[in-house]
Amino acid sequence: MLNIIGVSTSGYYDWKKRKPSNQQKRKESVKQEINRIYNESHQIYGAPKITSILTALGHTIAEKTVGNYMREEGIKAIWVTPYRQTTIDPDFDNELKNILNRDFQPKAPNTVWVTDITYIYTMSGFVYLTSVMDLFSRKIVGWQLSDSLATEHVIKAVEKAKSNRKITHPIVIHSDRGCQFVSKSYIKATPADQFVRSYSKKGTPWDNACIESFHALIKREWLNRYVIKNIVHAHQLIFEYIETFYNTTRIHNYCGMKSPYDYEDTFAS
Repeated sequence: MLNIIGVSTSGYYDWKKRKPSNQQKRKESVKQEINRIYNESHQIYGAPKITSILTALGHTIAEKTVGNYMREEGIKAIWVTPYRQTTIDPDFDNELKNILNRDFQPKAPNTVWVTDITYIYTMSGFVYLTSVMDLFSRKIVGWQLSDSLATEHVIKAVEKAKSNRKITHPIVIHSDRGCQFVSKSYIKATPADQFVRSYSKKGTPWDNACIESFHALIKREWLNRYVIKNIVHAHQLIFEYIETFYNTTRIHNYCGMKSPYDYEDTFAS
């Protein structure tokens, strides 16, 4: 066989005895770190975030190199996708104002919340996730999973957010103009002494881009990789993603590669 491929016997055994170079050892060590970070992120992080973490750990490495190593290891960030309408348009009221006006960078926590509803497919039928996000840190401060689009479930998400945060001054709370968010019960749950209600313009989802982006994120990073059996299974998965990963561990570009929890903690200190 060696004669066929044109390699001498001595050359072959010399190659077999050759020890890995320091460069090769470093490469394998970095690859192990990449795989560890990738798996700890539930296979969600791509080269930019992994590079950021490696840098924080003391490695000097380019994002392009991390991307190359990931390709060599056959790993990449997981993404998946579909769409279903969850906003049921009411008769629009000209008095519904867009107070937020796409100012997505508030200067402190508890100054702007955004909220929306998204669908989740399960083998037992669609379920619906209502989320409330503090726009300062992108932290999910309240959420509710339900088997219908009834307004009561939106109210429960808002009430959870209120119980999780200390309201000391009126908070801008922004949503689209779905019937749930213009209902009497929603208005009662967001009184003027606690909230300033803000609404997207008709047919303009970009006005509520941050919470829309979160709902796309939880699906493509997490939910779409599972065959979800029912609402109980969906609740378990959403709890795991939001409470044990997204809020507390997952790093965000917007937060300077910190988690929402750490970003708010930095502000407090």
